[in-house]
Amino acid sequence: MIAAMAGFALEDMFIKAAAASLPVGQILILFGLGGMAAFAVMVRARGEALLHPAALSPPLLWRGGAEIAGRIGYTLAIALTPLSSASAILQAAPLVVALGAATLFGERVGWRRWTAILAGFAGVLLILRPGLEGFTPAALFAVLGMLGFAGRDLATRAAPAVLSNRQLGVYGFAMLGLSGIPILAWTGGAAWPAPAAAAQVAAATVFGVAGYYALTAAMRSGEVGVVAPFRYTRLVFALVLGMTVFGERPDALMLAGSALIVGSGLYTVLRERRSRRAGA
Repeated sequence: MIAAMAGFALEDMFIKAAAASLPVGQILILFGLGGMAAFAVMVRARGEALLHPAALSPPLLWRGGAEIAGRIGYTLAIALTPLSSASAILQAAPLVVALGAATLFGERVGWRRWTAILAGFAGVLLILRPGLEGFTPAALFAVLGMLGFAGRDLATRAAPAVLSNRQLGVYGFAMLGLSGIPILAWTGGAAWPAPAAAAQVAAATVFGVAGYYALTAAMRSGEVGVVAPFRYTRLVFALVLGMTVFGERPDALMLAGSALIVGSGLYTVLRERRSRRAGA
């Protein structure tokens, strides 16, 4: 899980660096095509179908729409705002998943976890600081990305069991490529990538695919309640990369909001783990 989070943080870093010279929509298209090709090779190597009939099931269609919203929002966020703050807001996604699981799937959520969810959302507000001088409207893209990824995770729970994680990877990166088309059309077209930008997109693809593969291995080989808390190491990696590569300097409100989000998320995961053990 830690390797997966390091891979995703490096993916974000290279996307942010490439966005300095390439349109965000073009980056999404190239990144999506590269990741889709990598997972397509894995699918064919296992003798699986690239286009399974279950790919058109309602949960997968919802998953595709949420993936598009999440990717558009989060990619714009890391391109236009500090990497550290965008990554911190993204850490609230598990809290939204817990909220969605309670409302959509009828999962029981006690008052303690409701309190943790509200505390996590308060942390997001501290980072956004609406109405204050430091408010950046572009930071709302990170909120859109976080909600989209939470919706994707909820739809993945309902995804047909016949689909492998490799097939889901193909469909997820295909949606990522599609999400770049409207952005590219809106911003005025593509640009020929310089060698440095092309290398950055390629590196983002490699680390993104590796992170996804490591995440799948972690979730399948380890107990979810044990490995899930290590998701929050992504924020640590993002803070380090943001400060060393992009010269970011998180302020007190941003750090306090991050602490609230991570603390409430960890409590929610550990509380769920304890409830499952008690139920067993």
